[in-house]
Amino acid sequence: MKNKVFKRIFSRFPLTALIIILMFVALYLISVYGFYYLGNALVALFPALEEYTEHMEIGFEIMRWIIVLIAVLHCANRDMVPETKIPWLLCITIMNLFGVAIYVVFSWHRPSRKERRLYRALFDITEERAAKGSSPEELRSKMGHWSAVSVALSTANPSAAIHAGTKTEYFPVGEKFRDRLLGDLEHAEKYILLEYFIIERGEFWNAILEILERKVKEGVIVRLMYDDIGCMGKIHLNYHRTLRKKGIDCIKFNPFVPVVTSVHNNRDHRKIVVIDGKVGYTGGINLADEYVNAVQPFGHWKDTAVRLEGAGVHNLTLLFYRLYCMQKKEVEDITPFLVQKHEHFEDEGFVQPFGDGPHPLYKRHLGEDVYVNIISSANKYVWISTPYLIIDYRMREALTLAAQRGVDVRIVTPHVPDKKVAFALTRSNYAALIKGGVKIYEYTPGFMHAKMVLADDDVALVGTINLDYRAFLYHFEDAVLMYKTRAMESMKADMATTFSLSKQQTLEDAKRSVVWRWVCEIAKLFAPLF
Repeated sequence: MKNKVFKRIFSRFPLTALIIILMFVALYLISVYGFYYLGNALVALFPALEEYTEHMEIGFEIMRWIIVLIAVLHCANRDMVPETKIPWLLCITIMNLFGVAIYVVFSWHRPSRKERRLYRALFDITEERAAKGSSPEELRSKMGHWSAVSVALSTANPSAAIHAGTKTEYFPVGEKFRDRLLGDLEHAEKYILLEYFIIERGEFWNAILEILERKVKEGVIVRLMYDDIGCMGKIHLNYHRTLRKKGIDCIKFNPFVPVVTSVHNNRDHRKIVVIDGKVGYTGGINLADEYVNAVQPFGHWKDTAVRLEGAGVHNLTLLFYRLYCMQKKEVEDITPFLVQKHEHFEDEGFVQPFGDGPHPLYKRHLGEDVYVNIISSANKYVWISTPYLIIDYRMREALTLAAQRGVDVRIVTPHVPDKKVAFALTRSNYAALIKGGVKIYEYTPGFMHAKMVLADDDVALVGTINLDYRAFLYHFEDAVLMYKTRAMESMKADMATTFSLSKQQTLEDAKRSVVWRWVCEIAKLFAPLF
């Protein structure tokens, strides 16, 4: 027992938190008392200035307010999501120079010139190697008004080509995904690419690792990239080195350094598997036991994934390549990982796998764009599942406007939370949506982690993109947009089952406690920052 307590106290997470707290304290002292110590230093260097101390104090105070005013004007006129401006303006005006310091450090991360050149080179390579999709006219003839959603996506992200004849398979729970994935990994002949937010030692990951080790010995190339913060507390600090010793080419995405900076906001939240360029997976399921219900800390864990076989896997390969090379800070030849000709499957619709990420790498917030375009284009119904419902005005208006058009808009969220603050913020959005005609359901058996959309029996989305600020603004995400694929029939049946296991929320449910509602409203102000 003592050893466990000792390990928890001196583990990576609490020590990291302590260092960050100390850095915040240092930042506060510098911003608040910096001018005071500057004045004392000037007097010490130039004693004649002592008689002008009062004038210096007035000058420093004027400088302080000029800095605050410049920061306010910069924030007010900056090209950013409107909801993020209000908390930053409050932070600057209330906290004065300390607020300015926080704004400067956390409100954006601008890559270096060298990094920007690398990003541009990788984007150019992936755009050149992207498959040539159908023209807007061809798509319009086959997809009708839904073609606009696809065209808007490929226009904003040219490497997100749309593919016909890709076989799709939907997994309604993690257990089925696990069994299918393990089988596909066993059949890998050339390479395996894995990109995950979380891997955690346990039954599920151990089964995968055992296969990967055997495949390496057979000559199969295995590459793995996991998010460092996402895996904090799940695996040890140098786990990537352990895997390298086993022959797995493993790197950590954005390794955490205990320095106060906004760069740690940009996490790799993607879940991608590519096997020989022929089979690919994505969805909400991480490589940890709770995602396949081997353990159940939050009741039944409801999650989903989709398997692609055929040309659509090409997009997933490009997504992995670009972020993997960005993290390694070098351009590699992608040719060995591309399949020249894929098997074509009949009676399948279209798939369009795509990625999203923070500015300046991505010029638009593609995840939110796709959600809004689907919701706005629906005529009959839009069914959504998400673990977090922390949305901005744009998304709320799209949902309520669709409901007012007569569209059956339903959203399923968890009943058992994994993060209490996120759960409170999620529930704080219920009242406005319910008043607007949106139906909210809570998945009573446990935690809903699936991120998916189904609309009009025509279009679906499965991926990693939550309906929250972090997913839309800060994270690297991915998803598959589908039009009339075979997987959609299974998706609709699964959603119907999910509704039957969920409790519809009423306006009375949304008004649980006056005090709690006010706490949530205040928290919502600052939600875009975190």
